[in-house]
Amino acid sequence: MRIFFITSNPGKVREAATYLQPLGIEIVQRKVPYPEVQAESLEEVVKFGLEWLSERIEGPFFIEDSGLFIEALRGFPGVYSAYVFKTIGNEGILKLMEGIEERDAHFKSVIGYWDGKAYIFTGIVKGSIATEARGGGGFGFDPIFIPNGFSKTFAEMTTKEKNAISHRGKALKAFSEWLKENLK
Repeated sequence: MRIFFITSNPGKVREAATYLQPLGIEIVQRKVPYPEVQAESLEEVVKFGLEWLSERIEGPFFIEDSGLFIEALRGFPGVYSAYVFKTIGNEGILKLMEGIEERDAHFKSVIGYWDGKAYIFTGIVKGSIATEARGGGGFGFDPIFIPNGFSKTFAEMTTKEKNAISHRGKALKAFSEWLKENLK
């Protein structure tokens, strides 16, 4: 079976392949820009994206949106994470966090799958914001996020290590388990 993954991020495609290829699913990356509605939650953003893309793409596809939610910043950058990363990056977040001792944060991932109907899968990982960027792996905010129970940032982990505990890994696991049950 072939499923389109609508994303411009090859790192996300590699992570998704880890879960879906063992099921015999071929993931085909498609870079189809779609509007991201300004919303209160990642679920709303994904549902809007699914509906918009469903009128333009033939066959089953999925999208993924994720965000970094920092408690001391009242959940910022949250649903604006992609924009914030492009504009101020990790350095900007670290600057905002200067002098703040409470560094709790979480990453949330929402996967939306479309096959004539919308299905939503989520994953959350709790952790904290590092005091400096560390590691050369991963992408986005990975160099500044330390998951609970670890001393390494996501960017210091291998893809396999990160997938085992990450927000996207948890959402992909839920998605792959659903596919296993429903695509028999």
